[in-house]
Order: sequence, then C-alpha cells, then structure tokens
Amino acid sequence: MDKDEFRQFGYKFVDWVADYMSDIAKYNVLSQVKPGEIRDQLPIQPPVQGEPLERIFEDFQKIIMPGITHWQHPSWFAYFPANNSPPSILAELLTAGIGAQCMVWQTSPAAAELEEVVLDWLRQMLGLPGEMVGVIQDTASTATLVALLTARERATNFEANQKGARMPLAVYASEETHSSIEKGTKIAGFGKENLRYIASDEAFAMLPSKLEEAVIQDKKRGLKPACVVATLGTTSSTAIDPLLPIGKICHRHSIWLHVDAAFAGTAAILPEKKEMLEGAEHIDSFVFNPHKWMFTNFDCSAYFVKDPGALIQTFEIHPEYLKTGLDAKVKNFRDWGIPLGRRFRALKLWFVIRYYGVEGLQKMVREHIRLGQLFKEWIENDENFELMAPANLSLVCFRLNDGRKEEDLNSLNEQFLESLNQTGKVFLSHTDLRGKYVLRMAIGARMTEEHHVKEAWELIQKKSEQLLK
Repeated sequence: MDKDEFRQFGYKFVDWVADYMSDIAKYNVLSQVKPGEIRDQLPIQPPVQGEPLERIFEDFQKIIMPGITHWQHPSWFAYFPANNSPPSILAELLTAGIGAQCMVWQTSPAAAELEEVVLDWLRQMLGLPGEMVGVIQDTASTATLVALLTARERATNFEANQKGARMPLAVYASEETHSSIEKGTKIAGFGKENLRYIASDEAFAMLPSKLEEAVIQDKKRGLKPACVVATLGTTSSTAIDPLLPIGKICHRHSIWLHVDAAFAGTAAILPEKKEMLEGAEHIDSFVFNPHKWMFTNFDCSAYFVKDPGALIQTFEIHPEYLKTGLDAKVKNFRDWGIPLGRRFRALKLWFVIRYYGVEGLQKMVREHIRLGQLFKEWIENDENFELMAPANLSLVCFRLNDGRKEEDLNSLNEQFLESLNQTGKVFLSHTDLRGKYVLRMAIGARMTEEHHVKEAWELIQKKSEQLLK
C-alpha cells in the first residue's frame, strides 16, 4: 500500500468513525445475530492472493458490524462502561502509526517519561498519597495479580529474613469482591483454599470486625496473612469497603493492602467523593481503570504502589540483551509488571486529560452520578419496583416486585430483563445479591444524556406492565 492509498482510506475510515459516533444511537445496543451467524459468512481458508482494501471494508460493514454490541451507545446500561472519546481515538491512531514497543526507556524515552508524568497527574487528581507512584497495566485483573504477587514476595521474604519454616499464606477479600481476585490467588500460588471471603454489611461493604477475626484465626492456625483486597465500588452494587478501619487492621498485622477501584475510582476526582479514600495512607497498592469512566480507550489501567522497590524486586529481569548504560538513571517499566512488551498507552490518556481538563472530566462524571440518582428516585417512587442496594454512584440495583413469593421473584426478573434486552433499544445486565436476581442500571457511557435514561425508564415501565398483566 503506497502513501496515496493509505491516505485515501485513512480519510475514509476517519469519516466512517465520525459518522458512527454521531449515528450510534440508530443501532440496536445489543447485537441481534445468532451464534455462528458471523462465522458462517467467513471463508474457512485464508485468501491465497491479497484482496483490495475496498472489498475488505465492505465486508467489515456487511459482516462484522451486525455482530457488534455497541458499548459506546447512549443506551448502554450493562456491566460497566468501557468508554472512548474523540481525543483518545485520535491518540490511538497516532500510537498505531508510530508502532512503538515501549519495554524499556531506551526503546521510547517519550513513552516512559510521559507515563511517569501522566500517572502522577492521575495521583494528584484522585488525591492519593504523595509517595505513591504509578504505572499503566492493561486491566485491573492484571494489576490485582501484580499486587498479589508483590504481596506474596514481601511475605515470603519476611519469612526468609526470620529464618523460619515457610508458612502458607492467606488472602482476604469481601464476599462481594470481583472474580479476578480468586483467579489471581490461584495464579499467584496462594491456592483457592487460602482465599478468605469476608462477610459484608447491609450495604454489601466488607465488615472490618469479620476481617480481623479471620486474620487472627489464620494466625492461630499457622497461616501468614499476606494480602487484603478492599474494593471501592464492587462489581455487583458499587459497595464501598471502609478503607480506614481495614487499613488499620492491615497495619497492625503487617498485611499488604490492595484496593480495587476499577470502575468507581474515577469518582474520586470529585471533591464531594474524596471520602471514598479516607484511610488512603494505609494503602500499599491501588488500581482504577481510565478505560471505564475516564473516557480513554481500552486498555488502560492505572496501578499505583507505595513501595516501588517491592514491585520491581518482584518482576525485575536482567538478561544481557536488555541492559543499557542508562538503566540506573531511568524507569524501565518492563520491571513494573508481568509482560516485557508494552504499548504506548500513556499517549491517549495524556490526550484525554489535556483535551477535557480536570474540570471537564469532573463535569461528565458528576452528570452520570446525577442521572443515577434520578433513576434511583424513579425506582423508589414506583410501587412495582424495589431498590436492592445503596446507589452510591451511578449504578442502580433494582428488581420488579409485585408482592409475589420470594422464590418466584428471581424467575420473574430474569424474564423481565430478557424482555428488555430483546428490544435492542437498551442493554442492562444482572447480578446476584444474596440469592436475589437483581437488575443493574449502570449509567456511565460518554454520550448518555437524561433523555436516554428517561427513554429507558419508560421502556422499563412498559415491559413491566406487560409482564404483570
């Protein structure tokens, strides 16, 4: 492909993306294709001869697009958002064009140093302690695994210094914690049997008293408590674990405290939400995802650590072919996580923060929270619906409840959710809260406005009336 053809299709693709963003509300949110429908339209064998880009693009629109579920749709209310934005998209274009592999400082000095600066911007925006330093990981699941591995190394190194027999290590998390915690404990070698799920209160937040009970019991049984994972914004209901009392427990027992704030962490850029981080002085590591609620393309997960030395000692490698004469003077981010190869993720984050500014980002997050509270009021004022958890931010957990027996409500709400999503006009997801089937209205897509939430509520009312007849 020569320069002229590249420019021709580059303009065409940018035009297509611009039209897609402006027209996205015309699509069904949830793809309506059946299993195998996309695969059956694709050749079994690869093409022997190259094909014109025009034909490939036609097939993209004809075959691929019908199988896309539109995460950027203003009526996306499922899971959590995975936002993008025009400045982030354009930065990704530049990143792809440069094609840099940013494993060490020397392979792209600008990538390494921009990451340092932008992560400290984020630290300041959130209000994390000044001694914490950041690095970009791909996802919160990876960042949590990094934290678990670092906590494991610190615990085992402590044992080695004490010259005692190695003790089995224990990990603690709320019963509402993300599934990545269990996966991480298995990968990191703790063993699923050494993961303790701590009971939560009526707001689904971890009970510190139950945490300390579990820690003390494990110590008596000959286990070493190694890591506590607290959550700011649980996946099911955005419950906020109380950091201050949890942090004090971790301090008393010398336990690594990792905080998973994958979605909700972005809210801490708001002055009125800073209380989420009360007790942050006890945090050893912290993760949140700009690719969820800070309008930065997936993937971009910001991981902060109080003791970068412990992190580096866990992951550093020194093969001869990676050594440079500058290693002692720079940060080589290959030693700050699992992979050697690294994308230039900081560029899109830099574009987003500079384009919107802190105030612009705050305005969008604040508006999503307002819309969540508005939807919560509608639920509370309708006798056919029941609020199922505190609406701390922009997620509202609710269910249809017409007074029938508890054992029949789960199937009713499962049928209700399916009827909503089958319309293609909205997409909501569900969760289980102590055995109850609950619908989740997750507001956070960049283009969602009040009228989209109002239209969703009208559809919810209409479908509920049809179901209850």
